[in-house]
Amino acid sequence: MTSSSPTILWLRRDLRLADHPGWLAALDAGGPVLPVFILDPVQERALGAAPRWRLGESLRSLSAALEAQGSRLVLRRGDALDVLRDLARETGARRVVWSRLYDPEAIARDTAIKTSLTEDGLTVTSVNAALLFEPWTVATKAGGSYGVYTPFWRAVSPRDVDGVLPAPGTLAPPEQWPRSDDLRTWAMGAAMNRGAAVVAPHAVVGEDAARDRLAAFLETHVQTYKADRDKPALPATSGLSENLAVGEISPRQIWHAARGLGARGGAPEAQIEHFLKEVVWREFAYHLIFHTPHITTRCWREEWESFGWRPDNEDAERWRRGMTGIRMIDAAMRQLYVTGTMHNRGRMLVASFLTKHLLTDWRVGAEWFRECLIDWDPASNAMGWQWTAGCGPDAAPYFRVFNPLLQAEKFDPDSTYQTRFIAEGARRPHSDALAFFDAVPRSWGLNHGQAYPAPVVDLAKGRALALEAYKNRAAA
Repeated sequence: MTSSSPTILWLRRDLRLADHPGWLAALDAGGPVLPVFILDPVQERALGAAPRWRLGESLRSLSAALEAQGSRLVLRRGDALDVLRDLARETGARRVVWSRLYDPEAIARDTAIKTSLTEDGLTVTSVNAALLFEPWTVATKAGGSYGVYTPFWRAVSPRDVDGVLPAPGTLAPPEQWPRSDDLRTWAMGAAMNRGAAVVAPHAVVGEDAARDRLAAFLETHVQTYKADRDKPALPATSGLSENLAVGEISPRQIWHAARGLGARGGAPEAQIEHFLKEVVWREFAYHLIFHTPHITTRCWREEWESFGWRPDNEDAERWRRGMTGIRMIDAAMRQLYVTGTMHNRGRMLVASFLTKHLLTDWRVGAEWFRECLIDWDPASNAMGWQWTAGCGPDAAPYFRVFNPLLQAEKFDPDSTYQTRFIAEGARRPHSDALAFFDAVPRSWGLNHGQAYPAPVVDLAKGRALALEAYKNRAAA
C-alpha cells in the first residue's frame, strides 16, 4: 500500500464529521479518502418505512456537508462485499475503514466481509464511533455480562470517557471519483407515502442541527430534567435519540458537553447525572444485544417463550391506529404518526397496554415501532419492549401494569398532551391532532369528524386478566 492509494471509508450509522475516529483513521494513511454509504440487504431488512426515510434525510445532509468541503458521498446499492470489492478495483483502494456495529446481523456481515477483504490483500480497520464503552470492555466481577441496569451504571459511571475528536481539517478527496447512485433513485421515503410530508417539519436533521439541539437542551431543559422528563406535554427531553440513531452526534459529545456544564456549575449535578443515565441506558441496550443477541427476536428470559401472549389481533390493530378509546394511549400513538417519535413515558404506556391489557406479544409492538419510529434503534427497541413486557433484562415486575388513566392524571393533568393529538370532539382541534389524519394510510378510513371510539378493553378487567396470566406463568 502506498500513500497515494485511496482508503474507502464505509459509513453506516455514523453520519457525521466531528468525533469520528473512522475519518481520522482513513486520513492517517495519507492518501485520498472515499466516503461510501452502501444500501445493502442487511440495511434493507432492518429498516422500516420511517427510519428508512430518516436515513435518507441524513444522507442528503451529510452529502451536502461533504461537498461544501470539497468531498463527496459515494452511494452504492447492493451486497456490501461486492460493492467494496468493486470500489477497490475501480479506484485502486487498498484499505477499508468502518465503524463497528453490535447487532447480530451486522456482526455476522462485517466478520465475513473482513475475512474476505483480508484474503483479497486489503487492510481492514474497524473503530468505535457509536458507544462510550464497547460491550467487551464491561464485565461483572465474575467476568460475565450485566443483566441489570443499576450495577451496569455503577460499573461504568466512574470511568474516564475518551475525549471528543475534532472534525478533520481536510477530507483528502481523490482526483477522480467513482460512480455514485443518485439518492433520489433509492426512493427512501416511498413506504412513508403521504406521512413523510407530515413528519418532515418535526425532524431535526444533520450534524449541525444535532449539535445545536444538544446545546439548546443543556442551556435550558437539563436544569429541571429529573422532574420534567416524564411530562409529555413539555419539551423537557433532549430529543437526541433521533440523531444518535444515525450517528449525527456521538454519545461522547453528549457525555462531555453535559459533564462540562456540570463542572462549570451550569446545572445541578443531580440533573446532569439523571440525563447521563439515559445515555448509559442506551449503552446497556448495546451491551445486551452484543452478549445476548437473541434479545432481538426471542424473549431474553427464554422461559417466557411459553407465555400465552396473543399473536397479532384486531385489538392490536386498534392500538396501531390510535383508536383504542383510551386517550393517553391514543395520543401517544398519534404523536408517533405526526412527529415520527414518541415521548418515552408514552412508549412505556403503549407497550404496557399492548402486552398487558391486550395480552399481545411484545414482538407485534416492537415490529410496529421498527416501522414507524424515525429514532428506531435495534438495541433500544428490543430492550425497551421486553423490559415493559416483563420478559426482558432488568424487567418491570409482572404486577406493574400501568394504568393509563392514572398516568394521565399524574403526568398530563390538564390534558395538554392528549388535546394536542386527539381531534375528535374538540371544537377547535390542534393542528397536530388534524395532522394525524393526513399522516395515516387512507385505507384506514379515519377522519376527525367521526366519533371517538369506545374503549377497546375495560382497564380494570384487562389488568386483572393480565395479572392472572402473569401469576400463572410465574407459578408454572
